[in-house]
Amino acid sequence: MNETVVRGGRVWRPGRALEAADVLIRDGVIVAVGPDVGTADAEIIDVPGQLILPGLVEAHCHLDKTLYGGPWVPHSAGEPLAERIANDRDRRGELGIPDVDRITALLERMIACGTSHVRSHTDVDPEVGLRGIEAVRAAADRLDGRVTVEQVAFPQHGVLTNPGTAELLEEALKNGVETIGGIDPAGFDRDPVGQLNVIFGLAGRYGAGIDIHLHDGGTLGAFEFELVIERTEAAGLGGRVAISHGYALPQIDAAHRERLVERLAAAGVTLVTGAVYDFPVPPVKKLRAAGANVACGHDGIRDLWGPFGSGDMLERAMHLAYRNTFRRDEDIELALEAATHGGARLLGLPAYGLEPGAPADLVAVRAGTAAEAVVTHPPRDLVLKNGRTIVQNGVLLPG
Repeated sequence: MNETVVRGGRVWRPGRALEAADVLIRDGVIVAVGPDVGTADAEIIDVPGQLILPGLVEAHCHLDKTLYGGPWVPHSAGEPLAERIANDRDRRGELGIPDVDRITALLERMIACGTSHVRSHTDVDPEVGLRGIEAVRAAADRLDGRVTVEQVAFPQHGVLTNPGTAELLEEALKNGVETIGGIDPAGFDRDPVGQLNVIFGLAGRYGAGIDIHLHDGGTLGAFEFELVIERTEAAGLGGRVAISHGYALPQIDAAHRERLVERLAAAGVTLVTGAVYDFPVPPVKKLRAAGANVACGHDGIRDLWGPFGSGDMLERAMHLAYRNTFRRDEDIELALEAATHGGARLLGLPAYGLEPGAPADLVAVRAGTAAEAVVTHPPRDLVLKNGRTIVQNGVLLPG
């Protein structure tokens, strides 16, 4: 029996006061949280006064696109979405994307920042085939269980407008990809019913989750929200469907927004945001008050879509709080919840958090409160994955 006690920290759990407590871990699982837990034979890891957080969850990124860890590449795309998509498509071959070494470097950075789980939207189309899926898997395998990576088969260049893509999405699901993606069913494919027929049909056949990029704004985007919600309810997929970005939600009138927020909550559709650039950001406080789940992630990280992104989910939570104009500690904690428990709910993790029975994925930082950890995003003094120490003093330990 392998037993460890993380001793002397202060445990953060959403909606509860910080608790000075030890965390007892046995065979990679938390078995007790409280004072003076453990046996005389337990290994002791002292974290005096440090804030203990659950392992962070990166709920939306594009590992296959990253240039992280390679030479600096000046940004070459224009501002419109279509130009950024074309730039990515035109240059990925030239730059050797997807690249297993770069994906590995980015995952190592994420681990060093305390991320335990990652959802990556990986391009699937006739030009790249399933090479991105394979590259992300190869990189994750190199990390030897220090991070868990789930992939979304993502039709970046459309489903119906890019012949052969639907067949490749199915092939990805046959090969073990857990989730199927979509993109702007109206604005991109110009056939929202047709695209959703494909996406929900494949999800039903293969028992997959769904995560749809929805950039379309205003009333058009709101209409697509409603279509996704209706399909989710009809298919009984509550808790397994997400809308990423969802720019329309903060753009429509207040009464319409209120109705959509309530419907998202009732249907069990998660809203995922990156709070990137000046793109619209969903009203996190209203969504959570209604019971709707919110998760967050970086979106692109140092890729052909933009040069920014650090891989640090505490920093990303800070951006989410800032863009929501959160100032009070309890509001800032909502952003941290999106980067932890919200992402865990999205991924359907059977057990998560600083509770008995959950895998011992945790992070220790020097911060007085959870809000301070978000605002200052200090170095990670300790990171455990399944009870295994993988980061000390901000440094990723050798595998």
